[in-house]
Amino acid sequence: MSPPIQPVEEIEGVDAARFERESIPAYRPAVIRGLAADWPLVAAARDGAEQAIDYIADFDSGKPADVMIAPPSERGRFFYRADRSGFNFVRRPGTVSQVGRRLLDDRAATDPPGLYAGATETAQHLPGFDLANPLPLAMGRPGTASRLWLSGRATIAPHYDLSDNIAVVALGRRRFTLFPPEATEHLYVGPLENTPAGQPVSMVDIDAPDLALYPDYPKAEALALTAELAPGDAIYVPSFWWHGVAALDPVNILVNYWFDAAGDERPFAAFLLALSEIRDLPAPQREAWRRWFDHFVFTDDPAATTAHLPDHFKGVQGPPSPGRAEMIRAYVRRAFGID
Repeated sequence: MSPPIQPVEEIEGVDAARFERESIPAYRPAVIRGLAADWPLVAAARDGAEQAIDYIADFDSGKPADVMIAPPSERGRFFYRADRSGFNFVRRPGTVSQVGRRLLDDRAATDPPGLYAGATETAQHLPGFDLANPLPLAMGRPGTASRLWLSGRATIAPHYDLSDNIAVVALGRRRFTLFPPEATEHLYVGPLENTPAGQPVSMVDIDAPDLALYPDYPKAEALALTAELAPGDAIYVPSFWWHGVAALDPVNILVNYWFDAAGDERPFAAFLLALSEIRDLPAPQREAWRRWFDHFVFTDDPAATTAHLPDHFKGVQGPPSPGRAEMIRAYVRRAFGID
């Protein structure tokens, strides 16, 4: 029998300054109980799911959101089909209010379909929501925007985000199972480009792992952390930390905030380029490139690699600047024949 998964650390009394000073550099998930306990949405949720849905319906702009719908046989797991011929759900448009009402209607059903409206930008779909339900810990960061996640009972496979994330549970309960980046090789990552919702996912059903197919998964599980959140609770998930999420009640609302420059898609594009151009080279050449990457890219002291060069002579090895970025882009365009 596997040992119990360890709980996520909980922190208290956190403000924006302390979060910036302590939590982000630690690069570890953290639960912040009651961070949004004063939200009007959370107060409505205390009175019941109907009241919470009524509350967000008052903000509804009527703009259709992207809704994933899975048949009852999938029991709320949004994933690939068993034969890997596609996804086990379809996408249909629907407003936040329509999805909320359907979830309320389905609560008494023995075997309801899976409904999930994810990453719905509140600025477009629920204008005014942020003003009424502020989260200073996240919203003080440039470019940060809130997104609503509305679903029935649902299971989302472990995936990572390119950005740091603060997620707030507003209605229902949610269970997070988290794995650090070093667990990646034991999580059996699916296609990098053909993904259910944007980011690659683990192919392992972490609630019922098939160890014949995925024998190394226990090595990932040994590194896992878990947390169950109630309305008003929040969790900080650093970028590249894998997290599987289970919405545990018939109607669930979560609001999240992605932030940090790591969310730029260009590093992932650079990774795919390396995958294309380096992974399949002969072994001696791959090993040579590994040394180059270790020396020039993954070094802990970039300045040391060019200390022997005068500043005006460092070129693309110099510190970040618009000029350096343009030199590199120009080189890539020439190499790939891009006008």
